[in-house]
Amino acid sequence: MAIHSAGAAFRKAVQEESPLQVIGAINANHALLAKRAGFRAIYLSGGGVAAGSLGLPDLGISNLDDVLTDVRRITDVCDLPLLVDIDTGFGASAFNVARTVKSMIKFGAAAVHIEDQVGAKRCGHRPGKEIVSKQEMVDRIKAAVDARTDDNFVIMARTDALAVEGLDAAIERAVACVEAGADMIFPEAITDLQMYKQFANAVKVPILANITEFGSTPLFTVDELKSADVGIVLYPLSAFRAMNKAAENVYNAVRRDGTQKNVVDTMQTRMELYDRIDYHAYENKLDALFAQQKNK
Repeated sequence: MAIHSAGAAFRKAVQEESPLQVIGAINANHALLAKRAGFRAIYLSGGGVAAGSLGLPDLGISNLDDVLTDVRRITDVCDLPLLVDIDTGFGASAFNVARTVKSMIKFGAAAVHIEDQVGAKRCGHRPGKEIVSKQEMVDRIKAAVDARTDDNFVIMARTDALAVEGLDAAIERAVACVEAGADMIFPEAITDLQMYKQFANAVKVPILANITEFGSTPLFTVDELKSADVGIVLYPLSAFRAMNKAAENVYNAVRRDGTQKNVVDTMQTRMELYDRIDYHAYENKLDALFAQQKNK
């Protein structure tokens, strides 16, 4: 029996939808909502794990197990290929990077991106970033590639060098990462559409555009990014931001008004939730089991 490869599914989606829209799913419920909306791939943000699961800033505080917990919960219920943010690899050595990659494959991820920041990393759209040498980043990629237990699993190299060393240096790093075995490139905090085209022309592999809100990159459309030869368009935390704003509004309203009546119309209904998580199918199985037991 053929073994399903999440990595192969991700590669297929990249080939067939150009550019591929990848939407952030902060938890398993959101993964199901993303699939229902028609997306062919989803994303787990490291910053989202830190803020959403831990209530902490994205400063290299979360660890491998924190991310794996959310990966497993998502892949247990949703078969869309999942791209995962693994920061700098969760450790200082090649052994750490290798362990991370092997664990991601075991837990059902399809792809990861690993970056060239130092261990005390920052959000890619914040000032004050520090990056490792080009050789150290190449070593991270080699360790990730060598650790693969599925050749189709996607290793994506993210570079934050644009804001630190400039465009030419960032492209040079990206080329070196591809030579080291990276399947795709994620140039972070791009400020101009044509920069993507320059990366794509240089590396000859799919380029990811991180279209995150309130950051350094303008909110380019799919058509604009396609014209710049972008292969993947990422929306890492769009639903998470909306969810947080909605929750805050509800909390404030209930505390202020002494009732939720004024915000009920902003809520997902009970029946909508049941539909989205296929509640009734589970309940029907219980009913059938109870009926069997009564008939014994």
